[in-house]
Amino acid sequence: MFIAMNRFQVKIGSEAAFETVWRTRESYLSNMAGFVEFHLLKGPVLEDHTLYSSHTVWVDKAAFEAWTKSEEFRRAHARADNKTGESLYLGHPKFEGFEVILSERKSSAAA
Repeated sequence: MFIAMNRFQVKIGSEAAFETVWRTRESYLSNMAGFVEFHLLKGPVLEDHTLYSSHTVWVDKAAFEAWTKSEEFRRAHARADNKTGESLYLGHPKFEGFEVILSERKSSAAA
């Protein structure tokens, strides 16, 4: 398994707009072979930003890389914009990719 994460430093006061962008966009992820699941995570509120992370699980790194080279990827990111025109972020998102080495799951785990 491979986990792809992007960390976003969202300006204070821009959280609702940021979440709306994600809620209203077409991701096209479900069209992709090897896609498992997606989560948008909200982290701590700091002095000048709120930390968010997109968390996407793939069957392997090759499936993720195929996504990044796909037409679906280009379409999803072309429409992931802020309608106000002003940047919602401090800096650029930071990508982090992880190969899963070990997993453990409770058999009756609830979502």
